[in-house]
Amino acid sequence: MAETAKQLPCVGGGANLITELKKLSSIIKTRKKTMLFAYGFMFTFFALTAFLAFTPTTTNPSSPWYTNIFTSSSSSISTSTYRSQFSSLFSYFFPNSSHTTPLFQTNPNITHRSLNNNTNNPTTPNDTISDAHAQVGSLPQRDYNCSVEFCRSPFLVQEWEVPDKNGKNKETLRLDLVEPSSAKYKNADIVVFNTGHWWTHEKTSKGKDYYQEGSHVYKDLNVIEAYRKALTTWARWVDANINPNKTSVFFRGYSASHFSGGQWNSGGQCDSETDPIRNETYLMAYPSKMRVLESVLKGMKTPVHYLNITRMTDYRKDAHPSVYRKQMTKEERKDPNMYQDCSHWCLPGVPDTWNELLYGQLLIKQKQKQVQLQEQQHHKQEKKQKLP
Repeated sequence: MAETAKQLPCVGGGANLITELKKLSSIIKTRKKTMLFAYGFMFTFFALTAFLAFTPTTTNPSSPWYTNIFTSSSSSISTSTYRSQFSSLFSYFFPNSSHTTPLFQTNPNITHRSLNNNTNNPTTPNDTISDAHAQVGSLPQRDYNCSVEFCRSPFLVQEWEVPDKNGKNKETLRLDLVEPSSAKYKNADIVVFNTGHWWTHEKTSKGKDYYQEGSHVYKDLNVIEAYRKALTTWARWVDANINPNKTSVFFRGYSASHFSGGQWNSGGQCDSETDPIRNETYLMAYPSKMRVLESVLKGMKTPVHYLNITRMTDYRKDAHPSVYRKQMTKEERKDPNMYQDCSHWCLPGVPDTWNELLYGQLLIKQKQKQVQLQEQQHHKQEKKQKLP
C-alpha cells in the first residue's frame, strides 16, 4: 500500500512529461525556422560580400578590391583608396548617369579647393588643379561622374586697357562687357557666381579714371554705381545665354574681412584674434553692395539662388590666415611691414560651411523636381482613367 502510494504521483508525472515533450517539440520546430532564416541571411551576406570583393572598381577596372586587401598593409592604405572603395559600393546601388556633370564656380579659388576637398582627390596624374593664380582650373570627380571647375573672374566684367596721353596703356574696367571666359560655363549644370572683395580695393573704391563703358572712361564714378552697372551687365548676359531648364544659377554674396588698425597694405592685423564675435553690436553694417546685388537679382528673368554668407562670416574674425598664410619664423611674423591676410579664410574652415549651404540648396532643388515629376505622373494617370 505504501509502495502504491509512493507510485501514484508518478502517474501524474508521466502525463506532465508527455506535455513537456510536446512543448519541447514545438520549440524545436520554431528554432528550426529561426536557424534556417539565420543561415539564409548569413549565406546571402557572404555571397554579396564575395561579389563586391571580387568585382573591379569603377576607377580601376583591372583591379578588384581583394587585390588591395592582400597586397597593401593597413598603414599604406590612403584615404583616397577608402573613398574610391566606398564610392564603388555606392555606385552598385545608385549608378551614375552616362554623362559628366560640370559644376562651375567663378571666385573665389578657396571655395573651389574646399569643394574638391569635400568630394575626392585627383584620380589620375593628368587631372588638373588650379593654383592660387590660375585663370581656369578643373578637377574631375570620377567616382561621382562630375567635374568641379574654377574660373577666375574677380569683377564678372572685363578688365581692359586704353592708351593714355603718354602713349602707355592704362588699366580700366569695362562695365558693359562680361568677362571673356563666360562661354566656358554657360552650358554647365550648376554655376556659382561671386564678386565683391575686389570692389573694395583702392583703385576700384576711388573710381577715378578707371571705369569704362564703350569708349568712354569716367573721370569719377562712385563704386556703388559702378558695381550696379557691372551686375546689370552680368544679369543681362545670364538672362540671354543661360537656359534655366538645364542650368541652376547661384550667386554667393561676398564675405567679411577683419582688418584691425588699417587695411591689408597699411598695417591691418588680425593675428591676435582667437574667438569669434559673440555680440551682434560688434558686427559691421550690412554692405550696401549686397543691397545692390539683391536689387539686381529681383529684376532678372532667370531664377538665381542667392547664398547670403555676408552676415554669417562677419562673426568669424578668428578664422583668417593672418601671419600664418605661409611658413615663417617668429622674427618674420613680428616684422611691422609684414602683410597680414585678414580677408581670405583657413581650410578646413568657413568656406566649407558655404559649400554645405550650396549642398543643402541642391538637395532641396532635387526634391522639388521629384515632387513635380510625381505630380505630372499622377495627372497623366488621372487623364487615362477619365478616357472612355
